Amino acid sequence: MTAHAITIDAKSNSPILILKERGGERALPIWIGLLEATAIATEMEKIEFARPMTHDLALNLLAALGARITRIVVNDLRDNTYYALITLEKDGEVLEVDARPSDAVALALRAGAEIFVEEAVLAKSVPSREGTEASADSDKADKWLEILEGLDPEAFKYKM
Repeated sequence: MTAHAITIDAKSNSPILILKERGGERALPIWIGLLEATAIATEMEKIEFARPMTHDLALNLLAALGARITRIVVNDLRDNTYYALITLEKDGEVLEVDARPSDAVALALRAGAEIFVEEAVLAKSVPSREGTEASADSDKADKWLEILEGLDPEAFKYKM
């Protein structure tokens, strides 16, 4: 996946991180906090600060300890909450650390690590078009899918 864009939910004014499948059509919207959106957006835009911000500091600490982030995986969706694992490697040992997806993505972008989403999470998060009866809920789901599939990152630049 790639960190495709950050946009704002018009109803709640909450930032939404859009992860999009590389070479594919699927997208995963994750509602995140403002601070995490700022951390992701600044890295997406390659904005540098005079002093390290929190995610930069975390990456610096890992490097000082001889560890590196190799990948992150959004691995679960329970009760409308996404979960992620950060995979670290140190001296040939592989460690996995539980994280919020927004923090994991902010770190992955800084570390140049791959971003993955488990198939089960994608299946749970996107309403299926197959076997659904016509209803207001399925119409809303179809409209949301169309919006996500047609997002242009240039149209949704996060404003700081």
